[in-house]
Amino acid sequence: MASPVEQFKLKPLLPLEVGGLDLSYTTSALWMTITVIGVTAFLTLSMRGGRLVPGRWQSMAEMSYEFIAGMVRENVGNEGRQYFPLVLTLFLFILFGNLMGMIPYPYTFTSQIIVTFAMAFAIFIGVTILGLVKHGLHFFTLFFPSGTPIALAPVLIPIEVISYFVRPVSLSVRLFANMMAGHTMMKVFGGFVVALGIFGVAPMVLIVALTGFEILVAVLQAYVFAMLTCMYLNDAIHLH
Repeated sequence: MASPVEQFKLKPLLPLEVGGLDLSYTTSALWMTITVIGVTAFLTLSMRGGRLVPGRWQSMAEMSYEFIAGMVRENVGNEGRQYFPLVLTLFLFILFGNLMGMIPYPYTFTSQIIVTFAMAFAIFIGVTILGLVKHGLHFFTLFFPSGTPIALAPVLIPIEVISYFVRPVSLSVRLFANMMAGHTMMKVFGGFVVALGIFGVAPMVLIVALTGFEILVAVLQAYVFAMLTCMYLNDAIHLH
């Protein structure tokens, strides 16, 4: 029986090495490409025609748009409108990637820490640059808000600095760990079904329940990633 973590192994599809670096096109890259195509097709085709009374696909696209627009408006304010495309793209990319991973055989690229960390680190660098450009050196008051007693500086500043620089780690690990743990558990119970044969009814019932739970987690993790991105944008723009 294959190991439960065998499903996370990267397989090179187009081997490529440049200057000693492995730049191969892997299964993870393939499914990220498919996800980008899927999201683009979903938004483009569902809104083609723009009916006054929306159909099923147009309703889903409009719901996604309004949901993220409301999230940005509530958490960042009107100044965050220009960052709406970024948040919507992140949400749909992660959502489609998570949900496609629930289908047999596709590769769940959000279970790779390097993928989730790359997205989280890019957001971290982006909001930090945004804060510095918008506020200059005043941006560093984020680590010591005005009105705070100066006696608390030796304690408060290190805590705020550490919590700020831990953001990309916590953001990436949260998504990666949830997806990896869920798929590993489903693989384990799937192995029990095969091993027990006709007595594998109980594990099969658990797999059905876990599948529903994992779909919920897939949607929730996309929401959490988008929500935290909005909160980081709010900190960079408003410094609180």
